[in-house]
Amino acid sequence: MELNPGVVLRFLSLLLCVLCRCESRESEHNTVTCGSLLKLLNTRHNVRLHSHDVKYGSGSGQQSVTGVENADDANSYWQIRGRPNRPCQRGVAIKCGEGIRITHMKTGRNLHTHHFSSPLSNNQEVSAFGENGEGDDLDVWSVQCDGIHWERDDAVRFKHVGTDVFLSVTGEQYGHPIRGQREVHGMSSPGPHNWWRAMEGVFIQPSQELLRHDEL
Repeated sequence: MELNPGVVLRFLSLLLCVLCRCESRESEHNTVTCGSLLKLLNTRHNVRLHSHDVKYGSGSGQQSVTGVENADDANSYWQIRGRPNRPCQRGVAIKCGEGIRITHMKTGRNLHTHHFSSPLSNNQEVSAFGENGEGDDLDVWSVQCDGIHWERDDAVRFKHVGTDVFLSVTGEQYGHPIRGQREVHGMSSPGPHNWWRAMEGVFIQPSQELLRHDEL
């Protein structure tokens, strides 16, 4: 039976369209999106970004931010949000270079840095600041990645918009009362100590569908 070239062309066009849509959906599902709740792993030191209601004894006296090896600690969950007065749309992929807030789930304070010295390394102190997710302009971090969007499998850097430092871990460990936890601080230049990867969490999609990843 001889096939009608017009029918074949329409069939191939339809198939290509379907494949493109599938590829687009798959790509969307591999990104970190606005509203997602996740853990962040420092790939050099194998610790997750962590906070708890323990304040620094020096510097700003604000809530401390550390790195922990325990992957199951519930105090290591953070929510990805838009910058103050410029909220991102829930479920939309975060773009490389976009300014975001990273809000601690348990305490509602934002990842923050300012011109105080960190207690162990004398780099720039990183703290958790604000109440109920609201702080100030020093809560904004730019996602540094190579592509168009923040891909969940890729290592990224977080550059502080207000002071130009990178969220980093260099291995210094605290004693009592947070013995064994690593110092998290800001460093002025990019390097191996400031790569982070999205890990366990709940990733929100534009359809409001919850995509579960390893935990929760």
